[in-house]
Amino acid sequence: MPLTTPSVYPPPSHEFMKWPSRRSVVHSTKGIVACTQPLAAKCGIDILNAGGNAADAAVAVAAGLNITEPCSTGIGGDMFCLYYDAKTGSVSALNGSGRAGAKCTLETIRKSLGIPDGVVGEIPMSSVHAATVPGAAAGWADTVERFGSGKLSLEQILAPAIELGEKGFPVSEDAAHFWQRSEQAIRRASPNFAEMLKADPSAPDGVRAPRAGDIMKMPNLARTFRTLATEGKKGFYTGRIAEELIRVVRDLGGHLELADLQHHLETGSEPVDPISLKFRGQGTGDKGVELWEHPPNGQGIVALMALGIVQELEAQGKIPTFTPADHNTAPYLHAIIEALRIAFADASWFVTDPSTTKVPTAELISAEYLKQRARFFDPNKDSEILPHGDPFASPALRSSDTVYFAVSDAAGNAISFINSNYGGFGTCIVPRGCGFTLQNRGANFNLNPRHPNVLAPRKRPYHTIIPGLVTNLSDGSLHSVFGVMGGFMQPQGHVQVLLAQLVGGLNPQQALDAPRVCIGAGMADVGDVYDRTVYVEEGMPEETVRGLIKLGHKVKVVGDREADGPASRQRAMFGRGQIIRWTVDQVDGTGVWSAGSDMRGDGAAYPA
Repeated sequence: MPLTTPSVYPPPSHEFMKWPSRRSVVHSTKGIVACTQPLAAKCGIDILNAGGNAADAAVAVAAGLNITEPCSTGIGGDMFCLYYDAKTGSVSALNGSGRAGAKCTLETIRKSLGIPDGVVGEIPMSSVHAATVPGAAAGWADTVERFGSGKLSLEQILAPAIELGEKGFPVSEDAAHFWQRSEQAIRRASPNFAEMLKADPSAPDGVRAPRAGDIMKMPNLARTFRTLATEGKKGFYTGRIAEELIRVVRDLGGHLELADLQHHLETGSEPVDPISLKFRGQGTGDKGVELWEHPPNGQGIVALMALGIVQELEAQGKIPTFTPADHNTAPYLHAIIEALRIAFADASWFVTDPSTTKVPTAELISAEYLKQRARFFDPNKDSEILPHGDPFASPALRSSDTVYFAVSDAAGNAISFINSNYGGFGTCIVPRGCGFTLQNRGANFNLNPRHPNVLAPRKRPYHTIIPGLVTNLSDGSLHSVFGVMGGFMQPQGHVQVLLAQLVGGLNPQQALDAPRVCIGAGMADVGDVYDRTVYVEEGMPEETVRGLIKLGHKVKVVGDREADGPASRQRAMFGRGQIIRWTVDQVDGTGVWSAGSDMRGDGAAYPA
């Protein structure tokens, strides 16, 4: 083929969906990978076909996504997962988030940022002080050790991603868009920016962000993966990688030290008890479900509280038992919006690291407390600014780019997995010769000394990333693993796509395709905790929009991903989700996996 053959892509455009398209549910009896990048999905499928289980394949996918979508995720970030063990019917959780450094005191960081006395201030997303210890590397290794099949080594599991990094891969559309949008931030962040860009002799300084369809090689990241594969966690948190990580942070004025990485190596990822809420509302009764979420320092509790409030509102007769015809109508969305507002009002105060600060998790999701909080709901109008409650008698609300994916296997196991840099490429800071960027999760600490989520040494910040898992109340069997990525949209997405299935009667793909809403308190680019805006995705019925306005909501309808000015993130604010459902054929008893993947992303669901 001649070298002059033009790309299949026209000049870069911000248009998100030129024409509506249709996706079908993907079915399989052997397992499924649902994620945002096809080549990363293949990494997981290769591991399933080699005899690995869902957990093994999930780590392969996580590594593949770091290669193909570093604008959202990476080994320099954090991870969480929920794992369903088909043999025991148990749900387990693993917290793979990192902590602030031992010398990152509130006084030290405020002084380093030049915040004057009397001003609360905040940690900028681009600041080196937003970089916390990366938890993903330990999280990947610990996932394989605790939940893996035992049949494959970490070296085998990471091999497909390493090959992508060394041989190169064609960049997908969304990844290219966000890569190009972040190029200048990458260049400004550290002297090692070229490692995250494509070598091109025609570029002014020999490198540029890749375009859709370009071949991108990431040999330094592949080298990092090889070190983790052969040396385990020790290879990341000590030695060359650790030294380069601390060197670049120190050179930029940060306060992380080798001892902080050593501490995470010794501490490892934390096995935690998942939290859940039993939902029998909306006519489900005995066919109801139990929604499982990660406990704080994650925000999964927001989804549980909102779902519990919806259930309580129905019990109190404040909302009806909705029918499938009511899905995405104004009264239906009004109940969800108000339940989420109430839940966020509490979470923005109480969610923090429970290892350093008391978090009243059980009290916040108790029926008694949710009944009390439901009194703020008015079926006839939107609520005023809501205070947090007192379950015994905020974080900075920012956008974020994350990868959520789900994997299942032939044995009936399934894993709900999420990995993130937080905002895009995170801080965009690159440790020399390592090929990854450091996350900016520390920007979510509060600098108010009276706030539960206040910055403190060796503390984990409020985390937006949340995996979801659902079991059936009738027998405890798996219903689904699912998630919706996108910063503070995540619990909003969990509630909307789950109720779309339970109330709307939609299949997994339809539930993800349906237009969504995002309340302003969920995304700081478009608002903050005091913003009363309800962002409604284009495609929502006009009657619904008019109905929300009549109820007093300040509504903004958004369409394509980009728009002039910073006031709108457009469709990206509604997140990208994945769902894998489990059912059993009623005639022959064969288990069937049925999956959907969000049309707002580059990926799909792929059967093993």
